[in-house]
This record gives sequence, structure tokens and C-alpha cells, in this order.
Amino acid sequence: MRNANGLSKQCIEKIIGVRDTQELIAGKWKTAIIGMLQYNGKTRFMDMKRGLEGIASKVLSNELKELEMNHLVRRTVESDAPLSVAYELTSHGKRLTAVIESMASWGIAYRKRVLIHKQLD
Repeated sequence: MRNANGLSKQCIEKIIGVRDTQELIAGKWKTAIIGMLQYNGKTRFMDMKRGLEGIASKVLSNELKELEMNHLVRRTVESDAPLSVAYELTSHGKRLTAVIESMASWGIAYRKRVLIHKQLD
């Protein structure tokens, strides 16, 4: 059955799902943070900051707080001296693995294609 716009219930449900996902991982850094935690596992704040070239500490902190608030990332205070904080994906956050892997594969292929075309020019 289709609605007044000619869209099926399944289509509308998928579009809403895409929008909800976009809202959770929107922004310049959230997807990169999730990817880092996916590929690197549990990561300390400063190691993450060094790995995400160009991110400011305050921005990283805010993005991690939002990801934690949305149950995608878990924050753990390490009892090392000096005290440090580490982050890892929650089981819910790990469900984004296929999304991140698809994005990584697509991005790698795209980068190769663009570099090949630039060399041909």
C-alpha cells in the first residue's frame, strides 16, 4: 500500500531509519570516532586525539559525550597513574560495524578512482 505521496510503508520506514542514523552519527567527527573505536578497540582519549588529525580536544570531548549519551560509546576511567579515560563501542555501537565498513570500502575505492583520474589529466 502506498501513501498520498506514492511511497510504500516500507520505503517510508527505511527513510526514517536512515534519518535516525544520520542524526546519531552526524557531524564531521562522529563517524571517524566510531571507525577508530571499531578498528582500534578500546582507545584512550589522547590516543584518539592524536589519531584524529585536526580535531580539537573540546570537540572530541563533546562528540564523545553525545555518542555516550546515545549509548554508542562507553567511557571508562582507567586507574592508571596518571589517571586516564578510555572509550570503546557498546554492543549497540558495534552494530554500526557494517555501516562503517561499507563507508570505508567505498571511500577507499573513491579515493583510488579520483587519484587515477587526476593522474590522467
